[in-house]
Amino acid sequence: MDFQTQPRAMTGNPDAVGELSAAMMRELRARNRANLAAAAAQTDPLARLEGSLAVHCRVDLASRTMLESASMASLFKGYEALLPGRDLSKVGLISATASGICGGVHATASALCLEMALGLAPPPLGIVLRNLLLSCQYLNDSCLHLFVLAGPDYSRQAFERTNPEIWNRAVKAPSRHAQQHGYTRIGDLMAALDKGTGALYQEALQMAARARQAYTLLGGKYPHSESIVPGGVALLADAAKLAEFSAVLQPFAAYSQKAAAVWDEVFDFLLEIEPRYAELGRARASMLDFGQWDHPDHYDGSYARCDIWGAQRWSTPGALIDGQLACTELSLLNAGIEEHLDHSYQQRAAEPRAFISTDPNGNPISRFHPWNKRTEPAKAHNPHAYSWGSSFAWRGHNFEVGAYARLYLSAAARALPPSRHVAADGAGLDFSLPDEMGRELALRWNIPALWNTFERNRARAYSLAFNLGVTRENIALAEAAIASGETRTRVSLDNLPTGRCLGVGLWGASRGFLAHWAVLESQVIDNYQIAIPSRINVGTRMPDRTPGPLEQALSNTRIVESRYSGPDDFTGIDIQRVVQSFDPCMDCTVHILIGDGATVLERTIDTRAR
Repeated sequence: MDFQTQPRAMTGNPDAVGELSAAMMRELRARNRANLAAAAAQTDPLARLEGSLAVHCRVDLASRTMLESASMASLFKGYEALLPGRDLSKVGLISATASGICGGVHATASALCLEMALGLAPPPLGIVLRNLLLSCQYLNDSCLHLFVLAGPDYSRQAFERTNPEIWNRAVKAPSRHAQQHGYTRIGDLMAALDKGTGALYQEALQMAARARQAYTLLGGKYPHSESIVPGGVALLADAAKLAEFSAVLQPFAAYSQKAAAVWDEVFDFLLEIEPRYAELGRARASMLDFGQWDHPDHYDGSYARCDIWGAQRWSTPGALIDGQLACTELSLLNAGIEEHLDHSYQQRAAEPRAFISTDPNGNPISRFHPWNKRTEPAKAHNPHAYSWGSSFAWRGHNFEVGAYARLYLSAAARALPPSRHVAADGAGLDFSLPDEMGRELALRWNIPALWNTFERNRARAYSLAFNLGVTRENIALAEAAIASGETRTRVSLDNLPTGRCLGVGLWGASRGFLAHWAVLESQVIDNYQIAIPSRINVGTRMPDRTPGPLEQALSNTRIVESRYSGPDDFTGIDIQRVVQSFDPCMDCTVHILIGDGATVLERTIDTRAR
């Protein structure tokens, strides 16, 4: 089948597990009632916007198997309802608050969306400066995820508590990459991952602070910079500021090599001594990303040319279905998106005021496309609902998103623009990064044979090198622009078009693709929709009951944890590792139903140390 021209009908999927059990649905409904009661009692209206993730798993401890899983978004956030009718110059400031920790990427997605709708083309220097701000946010978030959030799950503390037999072997096992990371024994490396006290944990906090320092040099403040606007950026840059920016980020070259070596070491050791870890979070390699980092020689903000300027992004747009590259055209990626509410407490409005059947290039879009999404208060009970989230699909296929998708798709597509620092060959990516001594540090990431929790995190470790390589390219472009006398960083909101205008900001956050869709009528926002990566990854079942990305990864997981005799001392560390590999940006608890569901354990996962 030609994925690029023929939508795929939703048919049975061999991974589908059918409807959730009665025990699971009882627990999910009870959780929803408790969440609604807690929200109603909350006197702070801003607190009601937060929401959280409640992952539910039913396990058989005797056979060490996962029986079923469901991911539940606990509240309807609905921040899109704040945008219709707003002053267009203020849309970015409002939409940026969709996340308390990722304001910059939301502001940029909003700017791209309005640039497309209004026909704005930012000057080259403004495009490059936005790219540099994006990279800083990615560097910050990746450091924190790898060593502050996910890192402690692989620490001395974790293995001593849950798998002492693995810790006893780690203490004696020699490292293979000691020259890159400095630890001669696996046990020493795991001790450095200890929460709070570990050297790698503490170093990550320092490197994240460095990324934020660089961001403020060009963006003014972090994370909610008001300098990102439709048409470019509001703050000016000069040669001295850019030189300081470059110097602050220079240590990331050696750190990128170190981080990749650390996680190669940990994961290779664990897979060698315990092959069952290969089943941890196993899933089909199906993912989607819109690409990142626009090229100033090509980006003009228009939908008509989005396939052209999208192809020149420093990470390649694409959809991967069951390990096969299905599409790289940005317009077709957008046109194929659908959002389904079959298992959601949300209810789609029965009569959309203005159904949109094609995108501006004439590609057909469905009534489930975000440009057509409008919701209303639920008028009837949906017996299949268990979450305030939804399920996203591309041409009938669900998918996951993440920093790793950028590596996988860019490697598979082999379409990156020429670069001194990043190259793709169809099987992986090669990175070349100049360190503080002027030496070129070489790294190689390979597309894995099996997609699972370890490979999500391994690729995320290599994404540091990807980000830094693109950052170096854009620093060079900014230096050249400033040296040539270029000073403009934005265009004004003048001579705006009237009538109906469609816009979409196809962008990303460190956790994966991020998109803002807008429908404007006579220069006024009529409809605004946002897709955030965490809500995609923790999405509900599809209309054909195929599990969402996290749900499927959990369903395939085997329990390797060994130090438990029953529910009371079962930590659920393997479940936690799977959840963390998707890097959710919301508070998260795991509710573990034992056997028939009579016993329910609750475990909190640290997902918010930002």
